[in-house]
Amino acid sequence: MAVTTLLKELSPALDGQHHQQTRLKGENKMNRWGKIPMAASPVDRRRFLKTAAAAGALAIGSANGVLPSSAQSATPKKGGHFKVGVAEGSTTDSLDPATYPDSFTLTLGHSLHGYLTEVNADGNLVGELAESWEATKDAKTWAFRLRKGVEFHNGKTMDADDVIATINHHRGEQSKSAAKAIVDPIEEIRADGPGTVVVVLKQGNADFPFALDDGHMAIMPAKDGKVDTSGVGAGAYTLDTIDFGVKATTNRFTNYWKPNAAWFDSFEVLSIHDVTARTNALATGQIHAMDKCDLKTIHRLEGNKNLEIVSVSGTQHFTMPMLVDVPPFDNADVRLALKYAINRQQLLDTVLRGYGKLGNDHPIASTNRFFAKDLPQRQYDPDKARFLLKKAGLSDLKVGLSTSDAAFPGAVDTAVLYQQDAAKAGIAIDVAREPSDGYWERVFRKKPWSMTYWFGRPTADWMFSQVYAADAAWNDTRWKNPRFNELLLAARSELDDAKRLEMYSEMQALCSDDGGTVIPVFANMVSALSRKVGHSKIGSSWDWDGFRCAERWWFAEA
Repeated sequence: MAVTTLLKELSPALDGQHHQQTRLKGENKMNRWGKIPMAASPVDRRRFLKTAAAAGALAIGSANGVLPSSAQSATPKKGGHFKVGVAEGSTTDSLDPATYPDSFTLTLGHSLHGYLTEVNADGNLVGELAESWEATKDAKTWAFRLRKGVEFHNGKTMDADDVIATINHHRGEQSKSAAKAIVDPIEEIRADGPGTVVVVLKQGNADFPFALDDGHMAIMPAKDGKVDTSGVGAGAYTLDTIDFGVKATTNRFTNYWKPNAAWFDSFEVLSIHDVTARTNALATGQIHAMDKCDLKTIHRLEGNKNLEIVSVSGTQHFTMPMLVDVPPFDNADVRLALKYAINRQQLLDTVLRGYGKLGNDHPIASTNRFFAKDLPQRQYDPDKARFLLKKAGLSDLKVGLSTSDAAFPGAVDTAVLYQQDAAKAGIAIDVAREPSDGYWERVFRKKPWSMTYWFGRPTADWMFSQVYAADAAWNDTRWKNPRFNELLLAARSELDDAKRLEMYSEMQALCSDDGGTVIPVFANMVSALSRKVGHSKIGSSWDWDGFRCAERWWFAEA
């Protein structure tokens, strides 16, 4: 197929990301939202340790979308029933935060529950149910001072026992929690009176408070050491009704502790997998907001004066992992040749329609405070790719690339474009179009070269520890670089931000030049809202304003 023909027929790049979460089974089901090997998740202490959590200015990202002044400047006011349509949701979902697998449960869960920490819209870590925290010099022992007077929906006042029981809910060898890897590094957890929780880690972890904002770490009320997993929380809304995989409704919690939040009288989450149905529901006023817009048809939404398109730059990235212990991917020059043989700008312009940023073959987003700004952006260079093949002792190369739109919307189109561009470098890519059904069980981490995506994580260590460390549970290339792993351990407990930046920059360069993953683009989170909905700056830590849209947004007009 000619490139010009293909470009006209490209499928949407962000539509239907639900396919991955809803089709994953068992452990794979959680991998993009949870299952995060956090055996090391560091936080620069003295900058914000002995201060209120709000002083912890660890920037993650910012909203780079269309945020009209009318939506941002309107004075928040209470009232109305807010309805959102999400691309995910399943009949197998649960109200137990440990099991949250998708945006339906995570968006609902953040309306029902509170968390010890919160990443705000500016990307800074602030306190939520924990007012402040401090750590010892080695970052192994953390003391979290709890907010006083926080009430759960059942009338119980939150105390240290609730926090301890919640964290223990995810611990233990038999735990199936998606947050198990976050709490595995905990050696001991204890109360220091009713208002302080002390956590002792097995090793220093400067970013530990960041992990407590993970969507599965919702604080639940406890009795006799057991938590209530029925949806009772300390969040802005109380659960009214739920039909898993269909919809859930909530009502504002009268005794919610935040004075300037939870503006809606009630909130409803609807699971609408089909992007056309979601779009029609928004256009006809059946819902007030939708996620994961179809980029192929987004121009129709852009032309609707009653709607606002919100494009947020975050950590989500599309990847093509190679198994580096399988020939020819065991040769670093071959891996690098493949990275020079892809036209990233073309993919950004066509598959993503400009809603994203160029990738540089490492997983750290440009919004991350430890992003390697001085690392040159890799360009499409067929001659350089040919040179590297020759260096590897090859005059040409034929490799197979397994793909499916189950990997990410537009994955097949991406592979075909890659195939055509790589041919100019003497590389023949055999595009194997795999069935979507069973892709994650049969292809991902099974075939020598495949396609996938990652939502990324707020901190560099979190992302590196999840996928790139030699012993990472989700190391999808089997890459084991001694220098990278040495730096990973060193950066984990380093207090000097300048030194951490140097180390993380070198690690990004190692991923880019030696690693087994081609990362061509970072994809924005693209949503559409009714202009009746008001909001301030939209956060980029997760979709839906960090999944806190119900708490942070309001109706700007009736």
